[in-house]
Amino acid sequence: MATEVHMSGPMCLIENVKGQLIANQEALGILEDITQPVVVVAIVGLYRTGKSYLMNKLAGKQTGFSLGSTVQSHTKGIWMWCVPHPQKPGHTLVLLDTEGLGDVEKGDNQNDCWIFALAILLSSTFVYNSMGPINQQAMDHLNYVTELTGRIRSKSSPDQDDVEDSEEFVRFFPDFIWTLRDFSLELKLNGKPISADEYLENSLKLIQGSGQRDRVKEFNLPQLCIHKFFPKKKCFVFERPVHGKKLGQLELMQDQDLDFDFMEQVAEFCSYVFHCSKVKMLSGGIKVNGPRLKSLVVTYVNTISSGGLPCIENAVLALSQTENAAAVQKAIAHYDQQMKQKLQLPTENLQELMKLHRASEKEAIKIFMENSFKDVNQVFMTQLEIELETKQEEFLKKNEQASSDRCSALLQDIFSPLEEDLKQGSYYKPGGYQLFIQKIQELKKKYYEEPRKGVQAEEVLQKFLQSKDDVTDTVLQTDQELTEKEKDSEGEAQWNMLKLKLQRL
Repeated sequence: MATEVHMSGPMCLIENVKGQLIANQEALGILEDITQPVVVVAIVGLYRTGKSYLMNKLAGKQTGFSLGSTVQSHTKGIWMWCVPHPQKPGHTLVLLDTEGLGDVEKGDNQNDCWIFALAILLSSTFVYNSMGPINQQAMDHLNYVTELTGRIRSKSSPDQDDVEDSEEFVRFFPDFIWTLRDFSLELKLNGKPISADEYLENSLKLIQGSGQRDRVKEFNLPQLCIHKFFPKKKCFVFERPVHGKKLGQLELMQDQDLDFDFMEQVAEFCSYVFHCSKVKMLSGGIKVNGPRLKSLVVTYVNTISSGGLPCIENAVLALSQTENAAAVQKAIAHYDQQMKQKLQLPTENLQELMKLHRASEKEAIKIFMENSFKDVNQVFMTQLEIELETKQEEFLKKNEQASSDRCSALLQDIFSPLEEDLKQGSYYKPGGYQLFIQKIQELKKKYYEEPRKGVQAEEVLQKFLQSKDDVTDTVLQTDQELTEKEKDSEGEAQWNMLKLKLQRL
């Protein structure tokens, strides 16, 4: 059953402690409980550009993510807010608000680059928020995108070419939205009205020039990277919401107090995100849920903290190993449950046990297949097969033991009258051996008539009868001795009778 999580407010997911990125365990625990597919929307941009306001609107709240009203960057690290998706039942919307880029208090941009890269890696929709029109200054501020090939790898192979690598990981990159705040220009090109999307495409055109080729290449690099990394692009422009000092009190103001055009633009932005943002996906068409997103966060943050480059392939591999191991245990647990519920030991025969084993094994494999992915070289499937084979052997032994125990108890009960007759000496007489054998045959027939003796029925019986060999021999010997004596006595009596007859003659 998919679990829906309601967070009353945002929580720090990845803490930034003096430039060291650390995953917050409490936030990871929240992700662990989200079994629904997740749509992950991350927003980045320079500090004090109004990112948090848009994220609060996506959460359907007036307040939540800290807006800040000073020249300092309020958000540190990456903050998370998980809410039920307003347009996609059975899905969770995960909003990621990042600390402002370009904060002079941080001293260098290394931390900014990693925040930018993590937002790319974790999201299915990536929002870049900036102030004013798209000009060269705006492009310069987007220099983080030009460093992605140096900060992210798609393959773990050390000889992977950077160009091939970048082309590979683009397939798993999020959709790109550029939001332009406090935009005051008319959307026109050559005197004709254009859409925000057309404005974006025109702004991303490469400049042509024959001289200073290195300079032209450097100038075009951000545009080239955006085209290359983000095949799907969207642009929204926003009027200034209010004027003057009221801008610092945005979260305290009601919608009717804000500019009408601005509110319409915000509504259009939210509607697009709700309808068009996709579920976060992994290679192979694997949908990401909360636990999978948690695994990605932990893997990427640990890699960065250890000085390595986040690798999409390694992250998916780590996730698959965790999930496949869990899938094996889930399959084994189901097998155990089915066998314990349906198996009555001992079974009448071996076929009955094997039929139930094969049915339970089939269900277990199905459960594994439903809960596993990217089982490279079928390592975990092989592990499951080995464990199921071990389980089968265990049940075979349990079945044999149960059969042995039941048969031994039956024999003790059925043959108890024979034991009593032996104590009374009932068979220690001439002809006793025949009576003894007849009695054993009667009791054997009674034993055979008992149901569900199991696979050890004949073996246990034979061992039991063998244990009576000494008694049988004693009965036979006694019978023979007494019979001989009886014959001797009868012969002597007949001779005496004959002598009497002769004397009378």
